[in-house]
Amino acid sequence: MLAALTMPAKAHARRRRQLMEMAGPDAIVIVPSAHELIRSRDTHYPFRQDSDLSYLSGFPEPESVLVLVPGRVHGEVLLFCRERDREREAWDGPRYGPEDAVEAFGLDDAYPITDLDDILPGLLEGRSRVYYHFGRDAEFDLKLIGWLNRVRAMVRQGAQPPHEFLELGHLLDELRLFKDRDELRFMQRAADISVLAHEAAMRAARPGVHEYELQAEIECVFRRHEAESAYGSIVGAGANACVLHYRANNAQARDGDLILIDAGAEYRGYAADITRTFPVNGRFSAEQRALHDLVGAAQAAALAQARPGVAYEAGHLAAVETLTEGLLRLGLLKGSLERNLAEGGYKRFYRHKTGHWLGMDVHDVGEYRIDGESRLLEPGMVFTIEPGLYVSPDDSTVEPRWRGIGIRTEDDVAITKEGHEVLTARLARSADEIEALMAQRRAA
Repeated sequence: MLAALTMPAKAHARRRRQLMEMAGPDAIVIVPSAHELIRSRDTHYPFRQDSDLSYLSGFPEPESVLVLVPGRVHGEVLLFCRERDREREAWDGPRYGPEDAVEAFGLDDAYPITDLDDILPGLLEGRSRVYYHFGRDAEFDLKLIGWLNRVRAMVRQGAQPPHEFLELGHLLDELRLFKDRDELRFMQRAADISVLAHEAAMRAARPGVHEYELQAEIECVFRRHEAESAYGSIVGAGANACVLHYRANNAQARDGDLILIDAGAEYRGYAADITRTFPVNGRFSAEQRALHDLVGAAQAAALAQARPGVAYEAGHLAAVETLTEGLLRLGLLKGSLERNLAEGGYKRFYRHKTGHWLGMDVHDVGEYRIDGESRLLEPGMVFTIEPGLYVSPDDSTVEPRWRGIGIRTEDDVAITKEGHEVLTARLARSADEIEALMAQRRAA
């Protein structure tokens, strides 16, 4: 068992301070919690806190609202949350309550969530700008409009209502894009757990195994290490690997199939995202190895662009060119490299981008383009590099030996001052490394 990590309260305080400095002394920032969602009748989906509220406070409960009021004399950091309730806690588990929340999360003050309607209009009064995620929660939008109208109704009595309403993401997304040292520790832990889980699945694979059995191996490792799935695990055998967001996970792998597993752990709110493709019998066929090697070359080409000052998009362009050259060499594409790149001929076999930001959300926040241009990479950014190739099982334009092969290789990469660090580097990646890992199950 890996030793547990905890996010220090000072990290949340530092983020709140940065956000308030960006918002300015006459602003107010409002961050509601996520909702508990009913699955059916009296059963609920597992609750996961809103990433922004978690990033700024670490507070884990629903029915809560974080309010930041820069420069407020009587306290800048306020939380509204549920009160203690012995009857409900006997059913649902313990609550912090306003009193304990203040000390536990380093807040200035906390109030019962039932007082929000009475207190928030007074906090809005005298503030010129409101930062909030407009349009994300229709019910809360209406409440906010009601509180604003109550302040506006008092203008003749000298009240000063806000006159600017700004999308919180313009400030907060940029903060979250750059991971600090504490966040990188958590992301490395999520990556380490995910590596262990993928290794367990590779060792458990054999002809005849069901996809859900391998999913169970993976998610058992997650839970054993105090983590959970960052997203729905994808386990696709044979042609199912060609379905990009395959979800069924109920097919049986046949001898000679490849298995594509796209699964990552979420540890203390931070996600990993790994994909590996391996032969269920432990040995790649010639065609499988050729495409797997090509995907590996594309990933290496993209990884070579992962350094400060290089455009984010450069990695994708390098991967696309490498894949297209290889597809032409193998005879899956015809014509010139230039024409296939210009006309997107490769998209028959490679339909997605080469990565995405990674953090508290598996597809994390942050702009990819600024003023129409691909943004430059900077230290603290973390993203995936995940080229792939997918040959449809019914693609009659290619030889039968290629059909139904789906391959993706995905790793998590952090930009450093010197270049980059692959957080998931410990997991076997090349065909030779994968075969060697899977050979261990036969020797055991």
